[in-house]
Amino acid sequence: MHQFHGLRPGPRLIVLGAVHGNEVAGPLAIGRALAELDAGRWRIERGVVTFVPVTNPLAHARGQRTGERNLNRNLRPTAVPQDFEDRVGNVLCPLLDAHDVLLDLHSFNRLGEAFTLFGPEDNTDDLEPFAHAADEARLARHLGPKRIVEGWLRTYEAGVARRRARARSAGQSLDTDANYGVGTTEYMRSRGGWGVTLECGRHDDPKAPDVGLQAIRQTLALLGLVDWTPDAPAQDHEVLRLEEVTDRLHPQDRFVKEWTSFDALKAGDVIGLRHDGTPVTAPADGRIVFPNVRAEPGHEWFYFARPSSRRLA
Repeated sequence: MHQFHGLRPGPRLIVLGAVHGNEVAGPLAIGRALAELDAGRWRIERGVVTFVPVTNPLAHARGQRTGERNLNRNLRPTAVPQDFEDRVGNVLCPLLDAHDVLLDLHSFNRLGEAFTLFGPEDNTDDLEPFAHAADEARLARHLGPKRIVEGWLRTYEAGVARRRARARSAGQSLDTDANYGVGTTEYMRSRGGWGVTLECGRHDDPKAPDVGLQAIRQTLALLGLVDWTPDAPAQDHEVLRLEEVTDRLHPQDRFVKEWTSFDALKAGDVIGLRHDGTPVTAPADGRIVFPNVRAEPGHEWFYFARPSSRRLA
């Protein structure tokens, strides 16, 4: 990690890259930010910023999404670590605890525009109690991408409940644990902090690191860690709410076309076919999100999203 302290008090920001090892936009964007700092183009005036260019070194060294499992699921300290990601979590969780705000830089493997994921509205529910919704909304508005998505953990938990209902054996796999939906931002919120995930673009898009670097600069300015004013946010954001997750149930379940995240759907559109020919259709007008042609049976195949009524300002 690379850590910079301002000489005046301020927020403590942590910026992560390569939580998934093959997502290189984060490490490249952080590398550029570090180069600008080292060259004296700007400096941290207040608070603390910590950069972790490669959060999962095993996955990154292998050039793949995961090392031994998905680090961005079931993130929590573990007394008896069972795999490499458990050991990373035992270092990463205390590091997150020591900060107030998280910017987590990711990328994706299909065509599509960059987008931001942020958390729930303020609430006192058991699933994801939260009190920093306005802070996350303000940050999401300023990062650059015009598409913003909410509703991850609640939708994931509903999927877990359906998996439990399908289960026939007495034992449960990790994927039927509701905590399996907890990644970096969810962990941060559970500890009283806040933060967002930025999907910078496709893995190999040369512009994706630029998106990440701009987001880093905007975040530093918005939090007051540097002495410049953030660029004004766009006024035409699209806010979507994840509402449903559909699992792949059989190795021969297949999509009817090559879907890209945020492709538009009309109610009744056929999205895929089960192995026996049963169609899987859109429940309403909306968008498909995170379609995964390589999903293992029993795991998330795609998400369905609809426009959110949530206001960012």
